[in-house]
Amino acid sequence: MANLLFTNVRVFDGTGAYPFPGQVLIQGNRIKQVSEGARGLPVAGATVIDGGGATLMPGMTEAHTHLSWNNAASLDEIFRMPPEEHTLFAADSAKTYIDMGWTSCVGAAAAKPRLDVVIRDAINSGLIPGPRYLANSQEIATLGGLGDTAPPHVQVPELSFGWIVTGPEEMRHAIRMFIKYGVDLIKLNLSGEEMTGVGAEETPMDEAEIAMAVKEAKRRGKRVCAHARSAESIKQCIKHGIEIIYHASYADEESLDLLEANKDKHFVGPGLAWLVNTSRNAGPYGIAPDSELGMYYARELDAACESMNKMHKRGIKVLPGGDYGFAWTPHGTNAKDLEYFVDMVGMSPMETLVAATKYGGEIMGRPGELGLVKEGYLADLLLVDGDPVANIRILQDRERILAVMKDGTFYREPPVMSEQRRRIAV
Repeated sequence: MANLLFTNVRVFDGTGAYPFPGQVLIQGNRIKQVSEGARGLPVAGATVIDGGGATLMPGMTEAHTHLSWNNAASLDEIFRMPPEEHTLFAADSAKTYIDMGWTSCVGAAAAKPRLDVVIRDAINSGLIPGPRYLANSQEIATLGGLGDTAPPHVQVPELSFGWIVTGPEEMRHAIRMFIKYGVDLIKLNLSGEEMTGVGAEETPMDEAEIAMAVKEAKRRGKRVCAHARSAESIKQCIKHGIEIIYHASYADEESLDLLEANKDKHFVGPGLAWLVNTSRNAGPYGIAPDSELGMYYARELDAACESMNKMHKRGIKVLPGGDYGFAWTPHGTNAKDLEYFVDMVGMSPMETLVAATKYGGEIMGRPGELGLVKEGYLADLLLVDGDPVANIRILQDRERILAVMKDGTFYREPPVMSEQRRRIAV
């Protein structure tokens, strides 16, 4: 089994410890050894990569990913893209994510029933490049709730952005259908979304529908996530054991207390980029900052930042992932979320990087294998020009991400692979 040795690197290991000078030995697809200092690891027969003082860190996890959101200006525009073109677009999105250092992604819903599954399988088979990916269902919504985008005079649920159900038995059918398609996750829309005409603080899904969804999913070993902006929808997630909570903008004290009491069972992905850019940068697409909708999203942004700050202080796991894939939140700009966590939530750069790496491994369901530079862990690694702890914004610059490795194989090698940087040790 071939060995590869990174030397002359500063190691950010993802634990929260400050980066240290060291060496990292890779054997196959795993980290074999980590050593502090300039010497100490066996080099005979290994390919040696001189990092030139760059930072070697775990690959990052994007916790709220929509590979099939096609950078359009509305849910309808996303949904109505023909399936052939849509598949190609999602494949290109997967390449964009790994290229920018996101070696793992949690699918947060697909625009068509099987799109996430097809892309995940193509990545896993080596047909296309992409991150480790958890494939999700379409967003499952109630009649008249978020995701029901069919016009009132057309009673054809298949014309809607989401998969529409009414009642527990229709929910059972939907869950079993998506499981048959091969998803890893099920997505429920428990609250609304202001731009769709269903208020973010509304909670349209019935308790019996939620209970049925979770029961059927967990019966088959599938995990559940939810669009949950309202306080009531957050409480529904905790009550029914919905592990991944997206948004949670309007958390009240009761929901915060419940989350804190169950903090080892839940992850929160606020999707701040959506709120920031919809309130500030969507003017060319019809949502001016001083419009009613723009001002609403500015209010929700304030509420979300306050809620996330409180959650972080209570030890609740808040992860980056910003609902990218709309016209004003294009794919590839995802590392802006790291900046928002520092500037708006009040997390330190170190805490934010731990959320993107260590907690990322946990939300991927592989806490003992992903998210750390540690012996025995999978070799998903980034070589970064500079210190992201000192300047977290460098992760927004593709040119500063010198190399991307997934599963022990370079997706993108260091730009200078001369004899001075790469050699076979004897």
